[in-house]
Amino acid sequence: MTDNGMTHYRKAFDSPYLSSADIVGPTPLTIKKVTFEADRTKKTKESFNTAWFAEKEIRPGEKLKPMILNATNSKMVAKLTGTPFIEEWENVAVSIYVEKGIKFGRDTVDGLRIMPAPIRRAVTPGTQAWEHAKAAYLRDGNLDKVLAKASISDDHQRQLIAECSPQEAINAVA
Repeated sequence: MTDNGMTHYRKAFDSPYLSSADIVGPTPLTIKKVTFEADRTKKTKESFNTAWFAEKEIRPGEKLKPMILNATNSKMVAKLTGTPFIEEWENVAVSIYVEKGIKFGRDTVDGLRIMPAPIRRAVTPGTQAWEHAKAAYLRDGNLDKVLAKASISDDHQRQLIAECSPQEAINAVA
């Protein structure tokens, strides 16, 4: 499924790897590690740089698959990390998007590309963003949507949740 509720035809092929059919817009992810491993589709005997992500789901209820890093994407990760060694490509914030019109042999295909993750601003107490984060927490019951766009330290997350607790509201009125 996608965000628009429709199913891409390539979903029927059930690839063990992330593909352009899985990405509906720029998607921020964290590369947890990269391994050099044999093709899991068993279509070739080749080995690939394979990115594994810290996130477990690409969308609620949809498991996030690893991504084969082609030469273009491997070069981008090397540039982002400042090292050519895949063993050092850990905890890298990236954004995955689909580029259309990529030549692949005789075919023109849609391919996955990596770009630097957008810079997320820090949310701290006493700011307007803090008040917006509190409103989002009270509305949603979690900080998932806020943390997708901004960063809040663990201590500040605990403080924000405490400020939104019923006891805190009672103390503010008293």
